[in-house]
Amino acid sequence: MGRLSVRAAAARVAIVLCAAAISVHASKPRLRLARDDASGRLTVLVDGREALVFQYGPALDIAHYWPMRSPSGKNMLVEKTEPYPHHRSFWFADTVRPAAGERDLSFYNALYSGVKTPTGDYVPPYRERVRFKSFSRLEASRGRADIEADLVWESDGRPVLDERRSLVVRALGQGEYLLDLTWTLTASQGDVAFVSDDVHYAWPYLRLDPLWSGEKGGKITSDSGATGQEATNMKPALWIDTSNSVDGVTEGVAVFQWPDGQTHRWLTREYGTFGPRRPDDRSGKPFTLQQGGSIVQRVGVLVHKGDVSTGRVRERYEEYVKGGRK
Repeated sequence: MGRLSVRAAAARVAIVLCAAAISVHASKPRLRLARDDASGRLTVLVDGREALVFQYGPALDIAHYWPMRSPSGKNMLVEKTEPYPHHRSFWFADTVRPAAGERDLSFYNALYSGVKTPTGDYVPPYRERVRFKSFSRLEASRGRADIEADLVWESDGRPVLDERRSLVVRALGQGEYLLDLTWTLTASQGDVAFVSDDVHYAWPYLRLDPLWSGEKGGKITSDSGATGQEATNMKPALWIDTSNSVDGVTEGVAVFQWPDGQTHRWLTREYGTFGPRRPDDRSGKPFTLQQGGSIVQRVGVLVHKGDVSTGRVRERYEEYVKGGRK
C-alpha cells in the first residue's frame, strides 16, 4: 500500500473513531440545574429541556413541584384545579396538632388559611404554610443531579416541623428520568401529633393534568396487576403507574414506594391523582412524634415513554430497589 493510501486509510479510521466518540457522547443523557431565586424556581433540565421545576417562592402556601414534563415535553401535572384548588401538583402535607389542647393545623388545606379575596381566591399571608428556607446541596454532573433543601412547616410564623428534602434526579435517555425523593420531618420544637384521616392525604400526592386522568382514558395499574380506582384505592402496593395516549403519544408516570418492610396503602382517583400513604400503623390513625424524633419516607417517581408494559415499569422498579442510592 502506498504512503497516500496509508494516510487515507488512517484518516478514514480517525473519522470513524471520531464519529463513534461523538455518538457515544451524544447518547449520554445530561442534567443541568437552573436556579432563579427571584421567581423562586429551580429548574431541572434533561438534555437541555425543562423536565421538573421546584417552586419555592415566598408567596406560596406550600413549596411543591410543577411542571413535570413527559419525555415528549408535555406537562403531566396541574398546579391548581377546581374543585380542589388546594392541591399543589406534586406535593405532600398533613394535619397535625403541636401540643395538647391546641387547634389542628391543616397544612393539607394551607391555601384556605390565607386571606380570601372578593373573587374567592386566597392570597398571602397564610396562617399555615410549608416554607422553603435554603438549599444545602445543588449539584449536577452527567446524568445525575442532587438537590437537598431545608423547609419548615409553620403556623402564624411559628415553626412546627422541620423538613429536610433530598432529591436525586437520574436521566435515563430519550427524555425519560427517575426522581428519587426522600424527606424527613423532625419535631424540633416539641411533640407533634399527626391527626390526618385515612382519606385526605398521600405522601407524596401527584395531581395529574386531566389529559392523563382515567376520565380521559388514562389507566391506573398497580404492581399486582390491578387496574382502576376501585381495585387500587386503599389497597397495598409496591408501585402504581398511570399512563395514557395524549396527541397520539403514549407516556406515563409511576410512583415507587421504597421497600421499608412495612405495608403502604395507596390513594388513587380516576380524576387524576394518586400516591402512597404512610405505613399502616401510622396511616389514618393518630400518632405522636416526640420532640427530637423524625419520620422518614422515600419514593421513586419514574417518568417514562410507553405504557406500564412498554415503559418497563416493573423492571425499572426492580432496578430502583437494587440500585439503592448510589
